[in-house]
Amino acid sequence: MKKIEWNESTFCKFAYLSDPRISKDGQKIAYVLTKANLKNNEYESTIVIEEGNERRFIENASMPRFSPDGRAMTFTRANKEKKTTELFLYDLNSMSGKRILQAKNILDVSWNRDNRRILVTGFKRRDDEDLVFDDEVPVWFDAKAFFDGEKTTFWVVDTRSEEILEEFTAEKFSFGIWHGDRIIYTSPHKADGTLQLFKLYDIYICEDGESKKLFEGVSYAALDSNGKVVLLHGKPKKEKRSEHNFLYIWDGKKVTPLTDHLVFENEQGKLDEKGNVYFTTAKEGKVNLYKLKGKELIPIVEDNSWVTEFDVSGDGKVVLLKQTDTKLGELYLWNGELEQITDYNEPIFAKFSAKPLNHFKYKSLNLELDGWYIKPEIPEGEKAPVIVFVHGGPKGMYGYYFKYELQLMANKGYYTVFVNPRGSNGYDEDFALKVLERTGLEDFQDILNGVEKFFELEPQADKERVGITGISYGGFMTNWALTHSKIFKAGISENGISYWLTSYAFSDIGLWFDREIIGDNPLENENYRKLSPLFYAKNVQAPLLIIHSLEDYRCPLDQSVMFYHLLKDMGKEAYIAIFKKGAHGHSLQASPRHRMKRYKLLIEFFERKLKKYEEGFDIEQILKKKDESEKN
Repeated sequence: MKKIEWNESTFCKFAYLSDPRISKDGQKIAYVLTKANLKNNEYESTIVIEEGNERRFIENASMPRFSPDGRAMTFTRANKEKKTTELFLYDLNSMSGKRILQAKNILDVSWNRDNRRILVTGFKRRDDEDLVFDDEVPVWFDAKAFFDGEKTTFWVVDTRSEEILEEFTAEKFSFGIWHGDRIIYTSPHKADGTLQLFKLYDIYICEDGESKKLFEGVSYAALDSNGKVVLLHGKPKKEKRSEHNFLYIWDGKKVTPLTDHLVFENEQGKLDEKGNVYFTTAKEGKVNLYKLKGKELIPIVEDNSWVTEFDVSGDGKVVLLKQTDTKLGELYLWNGELEQITDYNEPIFAKFSAKPLNHFKYKSLNLELDGWYIKPEIPEGEKAPVIVFVHGGPKGMYGYYFKYELQLMANKGYYTVFVNPRGSNGYDEDFALKVLERTGLEDFQDILNGVEKFFELEPQADKERVGITGISYGGFMTNWALTHSKIFKAGISENGISYWLTSYAFSDIGLWFDREIIGDNPLENENYRKLSPLFYAKNVQAPLLIIHSLEDYRCPLDQSVMFYHLLKDMGKEAYIAIFKKGAHGHSLQASPRHRMKRYKLLIEFFERKLKKYEEGFDIEQILKKKDESEKN
């Protein structure tokens, strides 16, 4: 089969699976299948229901939730005209349904064991047409915009009468689960009038409209229940938000630790009817899945891959999404053995060959670290340019998953190199905390040492043509790299940080995240200047393209505009591209055309700076350039 060249719109050819669900009896599976429609500039989602050899579809739908008896399903559908979300009930025998609720913001749905009542979680705001008002901090949040007095709303809905039987509110970012016929919900703890988001929680139990506090100021949240015990995720009490999360069981009397002795952080967890625990663990570039049966640890997926989502039936069958470095996520079923259920992207990868990762270990400042690279096709006797990618976080992680940009640029003729410096996830907790109040110091040296080791391994890599790029913490590190090293000949900084003080005061999480990463007393602490790329702008010698999305409240636009203005005022070669929409995670969450243009910028800038050595960057020519995908 003839291979097709990768380009900025290749991502539209792939199918993306999410939200896998399995019925309580383990007989039915559902998931959401999403395709990017570049022409209409939208994502089209379909719920797929699999039972035996039969496959059924519900178009324009998401959030599938089986009733406990497996006979019905709820799902949501966006009403674009009314700007609301509609909740539907479907009979799975007749495949007919009805709308049972319409609300502006629905976040989650879960069934009660009676096969009749559902718990719907959403949120409400003031929604005044002229102003927003708040008396708490922060006033906004990434991908949510201004809070405007936001409160989490819980509805208990009778699916037969379509009546709301109960409605109550809690602090924003609260979430709930059924525990038998009662509801357990977790809310951010409030101390000194400020919500301790992502660090301290209060856990309540609600019955007949009355709420009782079970835990106060703890660092774990109620994640799942089988009606007998509750699975908790987090820690008893965190000092730092960067600490690892583990799993615990609460039996109504005491909390028992389950996984903290396993060292590595747990990302998801679920229970079956017998109380067995299923969980994912981030370890050295992998996200693997395990079952904990008593004290016996049973591997379900333990290889070079990422398990991104999973669900468990009452009797312990597991449906999961698994991806590797060369394959996008596909659906698997585990029932003692692992079986692949879907292969949506196999025909596409037959045309677009994905290149495998090359793993290497290296020493950096007394630590052994993990690095990877993808090697392009290089004619014998020639050398290829290099692009260093830096992950977000700093508690992010590179490893064995499919990252589109890495494959795209490798197929464009670049070595793509990436490492997990100190501060990354996937290692012990001490490793994750090493970066605190030292961001840009030893972690940057870890990246440089990784690049140096890579050059030892690949003599065809051109040391004189090295670029660097990243988003968020990776954007900060790109800014930092160009102000603290001469080995990089071009950089693309996305949604990054240039000045920690304004980030602390302006970002949605700055009041706690920046104080943890950079240090307390921001107005006096020298770290807020010392660790800010802005104050080293005079050192920049390489051309820099800055990309930012206007609706990013995590690393707000001021970070890029300040750095850009200063660089231009100093006569440096700098460019800025501001997307008018898109939150912090715009690389994956933005509209298809937005993503396509972002990929095009990535391709064209490095093409001009690391291959053609061109001066300037003609955006008019780039945006008008015919989409290569039309040729395919």
